[in-house]
Amino acid sequence: MTLAARYLSARTLDTAPALSAPPGPGEVELAPAYVGICGTDLHIFHGDMDAPVAVPAVLGHEMAGHVVRVGPDVENWAPGDAVTVMPLLWDDACAACRNGHQHICQHLDFIGIDSPGAMQQRWTVPASTLIRLPDSLPLDRAALVEPTAVAVHDVGRAEVRDGERVVVGGGPVGVLIALVARAAGADVRVVELSAHRRLLAEELGLTAWNPADDDVPVLVREWTGDAGADVAFEVLGVRGRLCLVAIHPRPREINLHRFFWRELTLVGARLYDRSDFERAVALVADGTVPAERMISKVVPLTQAPAAFEALEGGGDVMKILVDCTDDSDDARRAAV
Repeated sequence: MTLAARYLSARTLDTAPALSAPPGPGEVELAPAYVGICGTDLHIFHGDMDAPVAVPAVLGHEMAGHVVRVGPDVENWAPGDAVTVMPLLWDDACAACRNGHQHICQHLDFIGIDSPGAMQQRWTVPASTLIRLPDSLPLDRAALVEPTAVAVHDVGRAEVRDGERVVVGGGPVGVLIALVARAAGADVRVVELSAHRRLLAEELGLTAWNPADDDVPVLVREWTGDAGADVAFEVLGVRGRLCLVAIHPRPREINLHRFFWRELTLVGARLYDRSDFERAVALVADGTVPAERMISKVVPLTQAPAAFEALEGGGDVMKILVDCTDDSDDARRAAV
């Protein structure tokens, strides 16, 4: 019996014992060490995603930990291996998969939303989802590989070019996008209302956007407010590109005349593929993405519900991690 953090209904989470099934053929059992709380998790917490979420639901898809056990037919993985998980399962049969876009499969199982996630002391997943981590990479920093993979994919979808100006928000994903875009040679500008997040962006060497700038070739939009939607479509320069990242719970009006008049481009960016994940591991491991600077707080698994409320309230937070480590002897052995 292990412990898990579970979503029960809008604004209601708990921690409770959970059964840990042994890994079957092609599966591995993991001991999650750290799990990040992301914006999608907050959407679930608010009750905005009750349709795909079967309650009680174990949340969490930003994680790092160790392999504990491997099931039959699993090769190249062993207890003690440091890993993160690319939390996507696809059917390989739909039109998206047949065209090589498995990450947006029409019947995608996003692990941590459509099926149980990582916010538990033991977690069984298909071995195909594992991404190996360098032994030198601390697991708390490695928990930010998944959102960094989002940023890598977003920068790729936006087709960011060397020397090009990119404007992005200053939240957790926005800062990661800014860091990845800067590594690609972009001239990055950050828009952020929170003084705490503006200061962090400044400490990371990111420059604030000046509204007087009228030449904005690329805008990567990961913020969701109504006012922000209006601004996003107005600030792009001629032939500018808007890469839309955020989840919008309801339809929004856009000024199509603006798109026509300036020959703008709108692209969506949803998730990532394995190459994005592997690039993200490298960026976090070599310090291009200083993940440790993004971590505002680490809380034990039993305090996960309070951590969701703290993030929802805003304030001086960027990223909160949930510590899922188990002090039992088998967990300690698996980590060495």
